[in-house]
Order: sequence, then structure tokens, then C-alpha cells
Amino acid sequence: MNDVIDARSGAGCMVVYVRNVTKRSLIKRLVLFKVYEGTPESELVEGLHVVSDHVFVKYVGDAFSNPELRVFLKQNGVESVEIVGVDGGGCVVLTALGAIENGYHVVVNERAIGTTFERSKAKYFKKLRKLGAEFI
Repeated sequence: MNDVIDARSGAGCMVVYVRNVTKRSLIKRLVLFKVYEGTPESELVEGLHVVSDHVFVKYVGDAFSNPELRVFLKQNGVESVEIVGVDGGGCVVLTALGAIENGYHVVVNERAIGTTFERSKAKYFKKLRKLGAEFI
């Protein structure tokens, strides 16, 4: 992932980061994976190359659920997004779907996407291809 970040920032591309945070609630206490704001787990992972201060928070899988991200991208004239991330069987593909729904050209960089959910990733990648996402 750092190689992609370095290459894109070196080419003058805007790099945006998204942190996954769980809202505190009684129901969310039962969720298996929870990361609360203000905990070390809610921060960008140590070792990640951070080349900008464009950091947004999401509370659900799709980063485009955050209206601040949508406004930021629109204000900056962004038309295409390259998606990389940790969970290619979950949040990464949900964000890619959200980007498509919001009218963006989506580039899925497979070499910078991990997952522990290979079956889910394969299913979602097939759907993304049908919707016109570009894979590199």
C-alpha cells in the first residue's frame, strides 16, 4: 500500500485516508469488531505513509457515507478515485460501490488490497467489474 501512496503522491495525485470508527451505542457493544474514537486502534496504522492531512472518518463500510468526504472530493474536482485498503471483502468494495453510486470512475488497485474474506472479495470484485470499475 505504501508503494501506491508514494507513487501517487509523487505524481501529484491527492491522497485521502479513511479511518474506520464504531459509534458508541448499546447495540454496537455486541459487534465483534469495534474501534472507538480516541483509541489507538482508531488511528491510521503505524507504518502507513501519511502524505496528506486529508483524513475522514467512516462509521459504516462505505466511506462515501460520510458527507464531508463527498463535499471535499467535489470541491476539489475529483472525478476518479483509486481504491486501496485493508479489507477487500468488506469496506474496500463497499467504498468502491459507494464511489460508483456517487458518479466516480473507480480504479481498484488489487496489489494494494488485502482481505481475509476471499470469497466475499471475489463476489464483490465481479460485481464491480460489471459496474465498470477498472482493475489494475
